[in-house]
Amino acid sequence: MKESKPSIYVKKILPILLKNRVVHFVGFGNRLSFDPIPFQLQRLRCRCNFHALRFVHKIQETGALLVERLQGHMPHLSPLQDNLLGHFAGKSIPSGNRNESSKYLAVHLRFEIDMVAYSMCYFGGGKDEEEELEMYRQIHFPALTEIKRTTKLPSAAFLRSEGKCPLAPEEAVLMLAAIGFKRRTSIYIAGAEIYGGRHRMAAISRLYPALVTKETLLSPSELEPFRNFSSQLAALDFIACASADAFAMTDPGSQFSSLVQGYRMYYGGGDLPTLRPNKRRLASILVKNATIEWKEFETRVNKLIQQTKQVHERPIARSIFRHPRCPECMCRTDN
Repeated sequence: MKESKPSIYVKKILPILLKNRVVHFVGFGNRLSFDPIPFQLQRLRCRCNFHALRFVHKIQETGALLVERLQGHMPHLSPLQDNLLGHFAGKSIPSGNRNESSKYLAVHLRFEIDMVAYSMCYFGGGKDEEEELEMYRQIHFPALTEIKRTTKLPSAAFLRSEGKCPLAPEEAVLMLAAIGFKRRTSIYIAGAEIYGGRHRMAAISRLYPALVTKETLLSPSELEPFRNFSSQLAALDFIACASADAFAMTDPGSQFSSLVQGYRMYYGGGDLPTLRPNKRRLASILVKNATIEWKEFETRVNKLIQQTKQVHERPIARSIFRHPRCPECMCRTDN
């Protein structure tokens, strides 16, 4: 069961493990509760997540290649790179499509069609968009379609005002520009195919021409071993985002973004900033973007981001993987 007590594992899971001698992880879920858990068990959980778990060699090797091309040099030896890349960290690899800049911002644009359809939000595409997303929901989210048919759901406008809608690329670019990222900033875009394709990406591509993805940095032959495995492609994105000089997420509820944040918090020592916007507050600013002066927009967005960057210890019952800042997890990170 989700968030089970440690005693359940001792009674039910341990006998199976002792019998079969192997564990197969299926997906990711908080199956063990976070609080109250004995200090040493939480500490063991942290060491497993941030030290013991490693990517397989083919992901480490290609991840090192990706980071080298982003940074313009071999990944520096550090606890973070050692964990992500293993013995490929600091190893010379053919440069290929190397990025000229040594610093880059990684952005996780969670705006794939599944996210857009499931959100029940409206993104300005008119009747064509509404029909396309409804057809997608009928195929992939039949339960949601049935709920929509039988229950009065909140309007798209209300969902947006509550911060329930994923940020579209054109909204994300406004946020980045307001924070102060200049046109010359090198940006790595993580994620699968963006809903709306090039048309949706036009604004961010125009403002930030030094925009790259794993598909533009790696050759088709280098990507081929991962092409039919979405989780392995996500692992490459994870390495690029965790290694970035700065990381921005557009959906704080995203599992991927939250886990990247946790790694950067654990290994960064305060030197790996993560931008995690409060979508509800950001929505209240964006809804006025047709009338608000740019200077006021900048001020309000920067104030919002500063508020989310305040350092807090992990709240009770929150995920240690996403927020490892607590004594049992951050007491030692070097062994």
